[in-house]
Amino acid sequence: MLICRIIQRMYHLKKAHRFLPICITAMRTNLVQSILAITCCLPLLALSDSLGDLEQTPIPKSKLLQSSLTKAINYQIDKDHYLELPLDDELSGHVFERYLDQLDPGRFFFTQNDIDQFSVARHKLDDHIKSGIMDASFLIFSIYRQRVDERIQFALDRLRQPFDFDKDETYLLDRENAPWAKDREMLNELWRKRIKNDLLISRLSKARNPEKESRDVFKILEQRYTHIARRVRQLKSEDVFQTFINAYARSIEPHSAYFTPRVAENFKIEMRLSLEGIGAVLQTDNEYTLINRIILGGPADIDGRLLADDRIIGVAQSDSELVDVIGWRLDDVVDLIRGAKGTEVKLEILPGEQGLYGEPETISLIRNQIKLEEKAARKKIINVASGDNELKIGIIDLPAFYHDFEGKRNDPDFRSTTRDVRKLLDEFREDGIDGLIVDLRGNGGGALPEAIALAGLFIPKGPIVQTRYTHGYTRVGYDPDPKVAYGGPLAVLVDRYSASASEIFAGAIKDYGRGLVIGETTFGKGTVQSLITLGNKVDLGQLKITTAQFFRVNGESTQHKGVIPDIIWYTSELDANVGERSFENSIPWRKIKKAKYSPFQPVKAVNTLEYVKESHQRRISDHPEFNYIQKISTLNKQRREEKLLTLNEEKRKADREWLNQQTLQLENERRDALGKETFETIEALDKFYSSSDKDDDNDDPFLIEGAKILADYYLTAKDPIAESNLANQAQNSNIELLTN
Repeated sequence: MLICRIIQRMYHLKKAHRFLPICITAMRTNLVQSILAITCCLPLLALSDSLGDLEQTPIPKSKLLQSSLTKAINYQIDKDHYLELPLDDELSGHVFERYLDQLDPGRFFFTQNDIDQFSVARHKLDDHIKSGIMDASFLIFSIYRQRVDERIQFALDRLRQPFDFDKDETYLLDRENAPWAKDREMLNELWRKRIKNDLLISRLSKARNPEKESRDVFKILEQRYTHIARRVRQLKSEDVFQTFINAYARSIEPHSAYFTPRVAENFKIEMRLSLEGIGAVLQTDNEYTLINRIILGGPADIDGRLLADDRIIGVAQSDSELVDVIGWRLDDVVDLIRGAKGTEVKLEILPGEQGLYGEPETISLIRNQIKLEEKAARKKIINVASGDNELKIGIIDLPAFYHDFEGKRNDPDFRSTTRDVRKLLDEFREDGIDGLIVDLRGNGGGALPEAIALAGLFIPKGPIVQTRYTHGYTRVGYDPDPKVAYGGPLAVLVDRYSASASEIFAGAIKDYGRGLVIGETTFGKGTVQSLITLGNKVDLGQLKITTAQFFRVNGESTQHKGVIPDIIWYTSELDANVGERSFENSIPWRKIKKAKYSPFQPVKAVNTLEYVKESHQRRISDHPEFNYIQKISTLNKQRREEKLLTLNEEKRKADREWLNQQTLQLENERRDALGKETFETIEALDKFYSSSDKDDDNDDPFLIEGAKILADYYLTAKDPIAESNLANQAQNSNIELLTN
């Protein structure tokens, strides 16, 4: 009766007809959703005419088709997902938390009172998913939409009021794990600090670059805040549905997801690597657009200035003004960045190494398609000194595992990783190299058959990878070709971004004892995802679910732990919690029965691994490049981990000046040790690195050190008498060495 009285009262209120359908819908469900309906309806009346001229769009409601789609998605996950995780009250709680986090990741809109109201649905969502009832998720979204209106109205009102920049107070940067604000007063205080921080960033940028920061900061922030409300009002039923279903899918593990038809098409474009844009994979990080990774061969990769972990805060077309994109939907940011081939796009970024503390930079890129030639295998030779000798080390740079699935193998223009690398190895044989490095740094994977076939170029026969599928079935992938294309000293360079197929290749080389693995612990992406198209006559999008897990031939998974190198760079310790290990619910590392294979040593090591590690440490201990990398990485890591920002302007200036001076000092120490020009100010250094005539060469200290490690392990004996004999052995390395 109470519900009916409230509805009757609302019916006589001005504009109540806008909210009546929500409450009537709630009456069709259980008491839990009815309570949520009342909670969302009552506040809506207060701000129905707020935020000026923003379009008054209908509040999204669940559709009948979505009920059937939910049950179909649940069926597919229950039947085919690798984990076979039961949809019960425990998982319902995780879905509940993740849904709130996806709506309000920075905890800027909901209060603890809202969360308490929602909590009656915490352990009901599993039943709702099974029965296809979406009302609770849509009702929570309705409250979220109203809270956004309230907060943005507060921000617009508070923005023009005075702020005390001399006051000693702090602002929490990363609010992902912050407690929900107790009430509206606490939210008001949080937003006051947020606005003050936004203003302070602009004040400091304008002081440093007055000609660059000529824009009206108040207008920019008004547009930023208003766009948040506009973006939420533009969300349709399909968007809310996708958000909730993804909360369900990603509560199982991080790589499962539902794609609406629009998002599914974007995903297909990315997989085809044919988009005309900047060549970067983006993701949402709180209210920022984060660079997840740079696609090798794309404009951003070729330019070299945009890096993983950078945050995009503004986008402009050619000579037009920058559009502030903080708080934008990821799809909208992607649409803004994409454009016709050959056109210019400008990105305003916060450099990732400095976190949210950094100075914004503007980068111009020319949109282009990602060309196969840019990500194809390529070679070069570097010379390294070894005693009185100079050794020739061949380098194969492999940005991705690619395969022209539409081409014909007998076509002379057919391209694949294995085919291209085999040609390069033939050329190296004529060059007379002493050793070979396969560089997989930044290689995020690609075609699995190519990783298997490529490993087969270095071993005569045997299994390369094991794949365990749902319900426990295991398939072994074998070397398809018994011929060995190269049997000499071998090393594989990897880093934290080497993932999937790269880890399979590196793991096989390590398990067979075929060569050294050098670098950082790899990403740890050891699972397989399958795309399921939903709907027959009607396009209902796609479901991506994890259906298998990779295991090395020794039985260990590449999942989570990745491949641990034989020689580990110290940089691994600076960002240990990266890759798959950074996901709280990633599929854990596992071990199964090892495959039947015979480890072998095609070229016997002439020094112990312990000796090689000691030599490596001695070399880098006083090396200018390595000293610089270690110090600057440590400094940037400290800045990224800082949680609190001072809102005192003078202290913020002092902090930024300290960071600039530290950066300048470390850079000048490096340049002085290398005999290069040093700089008086950070501005001069910035100008130098943004110019096209900088004098820095392209020497890669990690690649050169990898070559020296390879020489230490295989080619340079501690015994000087044996050194020449082993050098001759290496030069004569061929297929016969496999029988040693």
